[in-house]
Amino acid sequence: MKAKYTVTLSMLAGVAIGAVAVQGLHAQSKPPVYVVAEIDVSNLDSYVKEYAPLAQAAIKAGGGRLLAVGQGAMSVEGTPPAKRIAIQQWANMDQFNAYRKSADFAKAREIGNKYAKFRSWAIEGLPQ
Repeated sequence: MKAKYTVTLSMLAGVAIGAVAVQGLHAQSKPPVYVVAEIDVSNLDSYVKEYAPLAQAAIKAGGGRLLAVGQGAMSVEGTPPAKRIAIQQWANMDQFNAYRKSADFAKAREIGNKYAKFRSWAIEGLPQ
């Protein structure tokens, strides 16, 4: 009978230690990063044909995701930008910074700068 209590207490202690360890790991993980870009396109056809495929491939290769892309945002409060908007998601700021320093990004942006002016900002998300 004593052995059953010992085994039960050992199992409960193991579960408690595991739960604490998981919480600690979650607390140490870096928050996701969201990047919003406002894009003033001067030549839409060339932008879509030459730049967009390279930019999307560079984002994917860098580990990011495009969450939204388009023009004509709906106003919730204030005046929305009349320019194109893109929203990206990255695992963390380190991953985003590595993408921005990559050859794929530089190649895409060299072409994109011919057809658009970019303004973008990044913000860390809240821990989940």
